[in-house]
Amino acid sequence: MHIHILGICGTFMGGLAALAREAGHTVTGCDAGVYPPMSDQLRALGIELIEGFGADQLALKPDVFVVGNVVSRAHLADGSAKFPLMEAILDAGVAYTSGPQWLAEHVLHGRHVIAIAGTHGKTTTTAMTTWILEAVGTQPGFLVGGVPLNFGVSARLGGRASAGSAPCPPPALQAPPLPALNPVPPRNPLFVIEADEYDTAFFDKRSKFVHYRPRTAVLNNLEFDHADIFDDLTAIERQFHHLVRTVPGRGPHGSGRVIVNGLEESLARVLHQGCWSEVRSFGAAVSDFTAHGNDSDFDVLQQGQVVGHVSWALTGTHNQLNALAAIAAADHVGVAPSVAAQALGQFENVKRRMELRGTVHTASGDITVFDDFAHHPTAIRTTVDGLRKTLQPGQRILAVFEPRSNTMKLGTLKSQLPWSLENADLAFCHSGGLGWDANEALAPMGPRAVVADNIATLVEQVSRAARGGDQILCMSNGGFGGVHAKLLQALSSPT
Repeated sequence: MHIHILGICGTFMGGLAALAREAGHTVTGCDAGVYPPMSDQLRALGIELIEGFGADQLALKPDVFVVGNVVSRAHLADGSAKFPLMEAILDAGVAYTSGPQWLAEHVLHGRHVIAIAGTHGKTTTTAMTTWILEAVGTQPGFLVGGVPLNFGVSARLGGRASAGSAPCPPPALQAPPLPALNPVPPRNPLFVIEADEYDTAFFDKRSKFVHYRPRTAVLNNLEFDHADIFDDLTAIERQFHHLVRTVPGRGPHGSGRVIVNGLEESLARVLHQGCWSEVRSFGAAVSDFTAHGNDSDFDVLQQGQVVGHVSWALTGTHNQLNALAAIAAADHVGVAPSVAAQALGQFENVKRRMELRGTVHTASGDITVFDDFAHHPTAIRTTVDGLRKTLQPGQRILAVFEPRSNTMKLGTLKSQLPWSLENADLAFCHSGGLGWDANEALAPMGPRAVVADNIATLVEQVSRAARGGDQILCMSNGGFGGVHAKLLQALSSPT
């Protein structure tokens, strides 16, 4: 079929476009501010991109319009529609659907879906789970909200790819594929998907993940976020329970499994609303899957018995928990925990997750710049804490961040920022576009926190404060105005 995607440059919709193209469909799409790298990736796949949402695109006459959740019925100040193409679609009465629904009907149907949900760690845990399954030779399909470094792409069909499609570049395995304890039956191809709780479309306000119908569901963690669409934590818990309702029950062969973080009271409340599937837990002392050791070198225990060991370059307790979740998910499809743990030793993380952007050599020592996707206060704290554990005495963390997510722009969680930055030596906040006073919110940090309303001033502040041995950690869920390259340039320039 021919599908035309509205909002094609978003991470999810761009991944959907790649899957559709790989499956042999004709794909076109539109977005506002079409820009690299997503635009380059899509054009490389032969996907035509159109700038804007003009009503004239109705003339393309696709079989169906696939609508991203960036699209709304909003109107501009002059009374004209913000998305005239959507108004034309509705007026003409032609076929349209949401991205998650199209994905469910045309890609996920008939597969064993492993859905990774949670406020934090979805992308990383999805990538970990996919890598484990790839390492044992199952060739899973996947859709990740980022680019796993082991694969170099954010989405692929996997085992059900058509014969004429271009396969994903093979991963750089350091050893032959690892053995699966019980190989997954070929009739049941695997698909691992990042399961987002954000709403589906302007005409479907359910969370995206209710469309995926997983047989394995991971509930990684849950706290308040997305204040633009959820009133409170209870509202998000209700959506997570909708996901739990879609998982198959306890069959004779353990048909459906819900994997839950045993440290999260909010998830306990979700399951208390009703659960019909096999449940496996991780993280807490009494959980099915636990870890013993430091973040980068630890034993994996299943019901108190050591069943594997993970040794890798990742840091942070959050990544240790992500690993346990991925191991529990792989266990459900027959991969022994010992094998899964071994595979994680070759896991290379995801772009923009503690990604090294560069090092500047100075007379007093090296200054290193990292990029991370952290934007929620809890994610900021766990990222800072993970980096802190790797430092030598005398090294400092300079946390450079922008409150860019819809929740942070609203100021809903601003009071948590001093707590999230507690283990940073200095904090630099980009306050451009905020409707609240960042100086006031960060006042409890005293002189350790600095605020700038533009990138140029921010770069000047950071480069002036930096000294040899410092680790500069840039955190944002956006492009952050290219601050990483600008910092490296400023630090490299002679004073």
